[in-house]
Amino acid sequence: MHSTKENLQVLHEDNHIIIINKRAGDIVQGDKTGDKPLSDVVKEYIKDKYEKPGNVFLGTVHRLDRPTSGIVIFARTSKALERLNKMLRDKEVNKTYWAVVKKEPSPKKNTLTHWLKKNPKNNKSTAHKSEVNGSKKSILHYNTIKKLDHYSLLEIDLETGRHHQIRCQLSSIGSSIKGDLKYGAPRSNKNGSIHLHARKIHFIHPVNKESISITAPTPKDPIWDACN
Repeated sequence: MHSTKENLQVLHEDNHIIIINKRAGDIVQGDKTGDKPLSDVVKEYIKDKYEKPGNVFLGTVHRLDRPTSGIVIFARTSKALERLNKMLRDKEVNKTYWAVVKKEPSPKKNTLTHWLKKNPKNNKSTAHKSEVNGSKKSILHYNTIKKLDHYSLLEIDLETGRHHQIRCQLSSIGSSIKGDLKYGAPRSNKNGSIHLHARKIHFIHPVNKESISITAPTPKDPIWDACN
């Protein structure tokens, strides 16, 4: 079930930014599949709601993998886009993710440091213990916050934002994300999603300088429901 402007879940909007709770399966920006991206749905929503003639400006600030759900920020003005891009580079946007894994990591709380190398041919990253040619240093902090019947819920704070970083780093310690076949899960989820959700975000508004903290509700399914 993909987003349409009717079922779009808007978590915050003002004159400069709009924050969406992305459904698993939506692509943030257009790609070779030709499927309608979330950015187009948001543009339609803005055009209709504010009765804007002509083209609507919408800048994509960051992306989320297609099978992942949760918070995506878009900029409604070029000023906000430029400033948010700089804030991301300067690590001034704090993002927290939730991941459901089959194998609980040991220890329950830790920092993972790897060098990730992306292979564009299969759109997959591999984690290395030390630097290899073309790799990028990748750091995340995880904490096991809930034990479910057959799974564990991890809360993850990213220090770097690399290609498939959470998926690849958790897989490298044997804790693949539920449904993530690409990174070692035994089975896919029926709807093609993986149990990775961009849960919280905190940053200072790029224009009006207010503090913004957003939490995105998890998708509706029995395992996510058990996490709440």
